[in-house]
Amino acid sequence: MEFVRTSPTFRRRRLARRIRRLREDAGITQEQAAAALDMSTSALSRKETGEVATSVHEVRSMMDLYDAYDPGLVDLARSAKAKPWWHAYGITSRGYYDLEEEAAVVRDWQSTYVPGLLQTEGYARAVFEGVGVLKPGEIHKAVAARMLRRHRLHDPEVPLCFSAVMDESVLWRPVGGPNVMRKQFAALLEFMELPTVTLQIMPIGTGSHRGLEGSFTLLSYGDAEENDVLFLEHAVGSLHIDKPEAVATAASIFDRLRSSALNADDSAALISRLMSDCYPE
Repeated sequence: MEFVRTSPTFRRRRLARRIRRLREDAGITQEQAAAALDMSTSALSRKETGEVATSVHEVRSMMDLYDAYDPGLVDLARSAKAKPWWHAYGITSRGYYDLEEEAAVVRDWQSTYVPGLLQTEGYARAVFEGVGVLKPGEIHKAVAARMLRRHRLHDPEVPLCFSAVMDESVLWRPVGGPNVMRKQFAALLEFMELPTVTLQIMPIGTGSHRGLEGSFTLLSYGDAEENDVLFLEHAVGSLHIDKPEAVATAASIFDRLRSSALNADDSAALISRLMSDCYPE
């Protein structure tokens, strides 16, 4: 499958920053611009924050008004409305896929399941079946999409650097049964050989720590103007948080978890040992 890196959320945000900068460089207030563009001030404000999309026609009108022509804005406006690859799999909500596809670095703490990027097909299917949120007919599409997310780990042009800390209890939870777990353990060891992947195991013997309050994911971007995002998933939805203080707190927690966890070599040795002891061929 051919991948086109079109994450509407982030392209919309980039477009928003650029049209706001054009207006400010032209010395035109938001109120003046909105009146000239025949839209409300609140509507223009939402376009300048990326809350709503800006059409190609609107971009051209803005460039005329601000007396600044930038052909890249027109292309950006088109790509911001393009459907990303995961829509073909029935995934249409503005959720985690949008965030991950544009990220350069992902830091993931998992206390319940193997990180989604590192799951095998059998493990992912067992997770979806066990959670019971998707209809049976939707599970195969969700599994296929999850498998395709891995392309970023192997992409030579825009690789995703993935750093994960996983609680040891995840290795003891027999998701999908012995055969699924055996293959999942083997896959983890293979993933750990990739230069883009770092996986560390938090030993159960560590005792109580901040990570037991729940799993979380931090995403960082190559664009210096794009804030890091803290992603939290819960029983009825998810949260995207980009407030600097909240992100900084989560980053500090992740660093402490990483410091307390086994290093990569010892983590691989633990996975190998448990695979031999618990799921021998």
